[in-house]
Amino acid sequence: MHLNPYGEYAVLLAASLADDWPADRAGIEARARDFGMTMAFPVASDDHPRTRRVIDDWLGVVDARDDAERALLLNAQMAAAAAYPRLTDHDDEGWHLHYRDEDQSLPHVLHAVISVGTALHLTTRGMHRLRRCAAGDEPGDPCRAVVVDVTRNGRRRYCSVRCANRSAVRRHRARITA
Repeated sequence: MHLNPYGEYAVLLAASLADDWPADRAGIEARARDFGMTMAFPVASDDHPRTRRVIDDWLGVVDARDDAERALLLNAQMAAAAAYPRLTDHDDEGWHLHYRDEDQSLPHVLHAVISVGTALHLTTRGMHRLRRCAAGDEPGDPCRAVVVDVTRNGRRRYCSVRCANRSAVRRHRARITA
């Protein structure tokens, strides 16, 4: 069974890029390959800053105030990608869907894949399953990492065990001193 990677993995790729921005285009392409994108992309001198804009726009979806705003922003991103599904059989992977034309730039492909993947993630798992780390809501904690909730119960609030533990310690200390 060949699973569609445009949901969970595309959102995890976007979060990875947002939380740990690569220094150059090669780093972006390497990260994309780490998350399952196998196609080669034509190189352009502005790929790095254009991809940064894709991720910054996507962070607007992450930071949306409510579901309606999140849907509005995401719909605009998908419309701007102007991608449509197409069958492809590159790299001897067998026939599968891509949401892009052939030979498009890395930023354009990431724009299409991340916006469609985010829409699939949110509509299949829930609109609440994409947010910033809850530790960032607490005083004195600057964590702004993206949390892509892929858990079974849908209650993930922290980006890492470290942030969850620091938050628990902070709450415990607050109870003791109160």
